Amino acid sequence: MNQPDNNPSPRRNQKSKSVVQLEQGRIPPQAVELEEAVLGALLIDNSALNQVIDILSPEAFYKDTHSKIYQAIHNLFGRSEAIDILTVAQDLRKKGQLDQVGGEYYLVHLSQRVSSSAHIEYHARIIVQKHIQRELIRVSSEIINEAFDESADVLELLDKAEQSLFNVAQGNLKKNYESSQDLIHQAISRIEEISKKEGLSGVPSGFSQVDRVTSGWQRSDLVIIAARPGMGKTAFVLSMARNIAIDHQTPVAVFSLEMSSVQLITRLISSETGLSSEKLRKGNLDDHEWQQLLAKVKNLEDAPIFIDDTPALSVFDMRAKCRRLVAQHGVSIIIIDYLQLMTAGGGKNGGNREQEISTISRSLKSIAKELNVPVIALSQLSRSVETRGGSKRPLLSDLRESGAIEQDADIVSFIYRPEYYGITEWDDDGSPSESQGEFMIAKHRNGSLENVRLKFEGHMAKFSDLDEVGGFDQPAVFESKMNSDDENQDFFGDSGPTEDYGSAF
Repeated sequence: MNQPDNNPSPRRNQKSKSVVQLEQGRIPPQAVELEEAVLGALLIDNSALNQVIDILSPEAFYKDTHSKIYQAIHNLFGRSEAIDILTVAQDLRKKGQLDQVGGEYYLVHLSQRVSSSAHIEYHARIIVQKHIQRELIRVSSEIINEAFDESADVLELLDKAEQSLFNVAQGNLKKNYESSQDLIHQAISRIEEISKKEGLSGVPSGFSQVDRVTSGWQRSDLVIIAARPGMGKTAFVLSMARNIAIDHQTPVAVFSLEMSSVQLITRLISSETGLSSEKLRKGNLDDHEWQQLLAKVKNLEDAPIFIDDTPALSVFDMRAKCRRLVAQHGVSIIIIDYLQLMTAGGGKNGGNREQEISTISRSLKSIAKELNVPVIALSQLSRSVETRGGSKRPLLSDLRESGAIEQDADIVSFIYRPEYYGITEWDDDGSPSESQGEFMIAKHRNGSLENVRLKFEGHMAKFSDLDEVGGFDQPAVFESKMNSDDENQDFFGDSGPTEDYGSAF
């Protein structure tokens, strides 16, 4: 009687293992024949490179030989030299790579693969697609390996995974440097673009004098707007968000950690319709006011404003949300209300609050640079402003909890309203301060320091340009001073600053 085979033969085990190895040993996605066709077309047609120079990078080629040949072609293009078999061979020979790629014989072989450069762009895009597939496999493998590490921080791993995938999607893989020649071409193109926009190189705030000083909020800049509670920080950025989204049709993202999204949109409705916030809050509207509301809210309804009111948002979550907003909706500016309500997250809460704020500040600057958009973060000031004698104008030293905010920011500005303290006149010229505020630029890494007076309409929580009356249309220009307490004391005297104040660069 045959007994069941409970001990499989060694041969059966070997077969099973070979199947597993075969499944794991798959060849990466590639298109070697198309790589040869593209390189051959580039060698016989100089103009063909213009069609693929913005699509292909040397890293996109599967074969290292092809990558080196394309890099040589790219180098010749950068030097505005002719591209053919002889010049490419010479460039490779200078680097000692000609024999590595198969010599001149292989270059001749590539040139004979095609008869023209037709369809080269289509072929190049297929090569890029195969490269993206390989990169996704690489990134996924790294994520899997790191996910098995029990000591890894889950939030940091999640952020790293999302950033890696974002880099694949944006085509920014291994972009470690750029030549000065490429950067100069980019800069000149940027200057030409700016000249057509009347000097506004960034996202306009909608406040004419602020835009004159800043040339708009610049890409990759971290802008801090600080003030004491009740000064109108939220009112200022909401007025600005309205100007950017409605007047300039530029998508804006607002992260509100203090107020709900409905409260924020109600403020925007008040500003847009001219109806007081109190009336909207109570719903106490006359018939003509209802008509006014429904007629004027249409612009706001169509505005590209995206509001997120997640409380205690961590910088890791914010980074992920910002990536999606930029990728999916083309958001060009990010506003955060306000910095001190954020958390560092990612297991980095072990230090004190000052260290946590430093981490948040550095992370916000990193987000601005990674996504190439301006990030505007509101910040609280310390109570020392309230106890200061004489002028209540804030100083850089009043930034709450961390000097890292001042260090990381490209622009540090303050909002100051004398009327809040019962001061009825401006301290420099004695003019009435009623319904006015001042936007004070205390640090400007790439520009001048100025104070800009704005109109403040408290019943609508709205800032706008000050009417050009009484000579207030031109703000004053100040020189930069170091913001040390001793230096401020010596410079301003016991009463504190009047117009000029310090800035550390």
